[in-house]
Amino acid sequence: MAGKVWLDKKPETNRDWLAIICAGILFYTVLRSLNALAGAAGQVMAVLSPFAGGIALAYILDPFVRWMSHSILKDRKNLRWIAILCAYILFILLLVLLVWLIVPQVAASIGTLVASLPGYIENVQQTLLYVEEAYGINLQGLILALDNYEQLIGRAYTMALEATPEIVAYLQAVVSNVVGVFTAVAGSVYMLAGKEKLLRQLRTVVHAVLPQNLAENTLRICRIANENFTGFYVGRVIDSAIVGGILFVILQILGISFAPLISVLVGVTNVIPFFGPFIGAIPSLLILLFVSPLQALEFLIIIVCLQQVDGNFIGPKILGRSIGISALWVLFAVVLGANLFGLVGMVMGVPLFATLYGLAGELIQWCLDRRGIDSEGVRIVREEDDLEAVHIHGDEDAGQNSEEA
Repeated sequence: MAGKVWLDKKPETNRDWLAIICAGILFYTVLRSLNALAGAAGQVMAVLSPFAGGIALAYILDPFVRWMSHSILKDRKNLRWIAILCAYILFILLLVLLVWLIVPQVAASIGTLVASLPGYIENVQQTLLYVEEAYGINLQGLILALDNYEQLIGRAYTMALEATPEIVAYLQAVVSNVVGVFTAVAGSVYMLAGKEKLLRQLRTVVHAVLPQNLAENTLRICRIANENFTGFYVGRVIDSAIVGGILFVILQILGISFAPLISVLVGVTNVIPFFGPFIGAIPSLLILLFVSPLQALEFLIIIVCLQQVDGNFIGPKILGRSIGISALWVLFAVVLGANLFGLVGMVMGVPLFATLYGLAGELIQWCLDRRGIDSEGVRIVREEDDLEAVHIHGDEDAGQNSEEA
């Protein structure tokens, strides 16, 4: 059994068999109680949600705090509170600036869209009539459907009125969670202020509970996951801000309608890999179709060119190799995350899959090393194997010589 891991060892003692039986019973009990465990986990998460928000906020602000502490404050621990205070001031200023610059523009764009909707619909109908006359395509059903747009708007208004109680209840729930918001902010402040101590305590717990090798591997996996998540989210946010800014400038120069609304929509959804640009571009394209088909065509050309520039130049320059997986696996991670966890899965799927992908690669390499072969299945000849073979052959030659003597 020397040199083999516990998976290769056969159960030999009563303790081994007892451990196997207990593990089987525990596994069966967990499977039978999955619903109850899920409910209990949901209740625990509801209680801990403010602290989860604090962790997320601290995670977002930590890169700036680390940069300012190292570059400006020269790692003086007694001045770390200045970096934390500046991080929160900058975060609040960015939120205020976002609300002040974007929300009025977006609201004005939506108001203009609603007020000008009859004229836009008439433009679309004229275009459909032209296509029908020029190419002989029967579009009367669509034209008549657009004639009843007032009825459609009335239905939407009625649905909005019916949903008003639910909206009010949701707003009340948000207001009632103000305490949770303050808890999250306060928790994030304490986490940033005592980051080193908190991480040291967590490492101590891991080393105390787990065996040495397992503890070291657990901490290493956490470091890899942290690097993947930080690199991905910081890069995607910067990339999305650049894309939204460039799109706004181009739309303003060309005089395309609803430039603020479209730029914000495309910039926010661009955080989602692959599908994000389409999620933001499709409704923007539909809005511009009501205004002017020519503007819609111009926007389509602009967004396609901009996404090519982003995918080939801007994105790789910002993200670099922080994720370390190919475009195919990024697409797979987004689709899998969307099917399992919806929008949250689309956003978190890529860095999580990148971490699992790296661990799977290490596991495969470990299996290959144990079997003594490379990735092509060719046996690897090690130096110690050669020395052992020489030693064995030398003993055999000495034995033959003694027999001959």
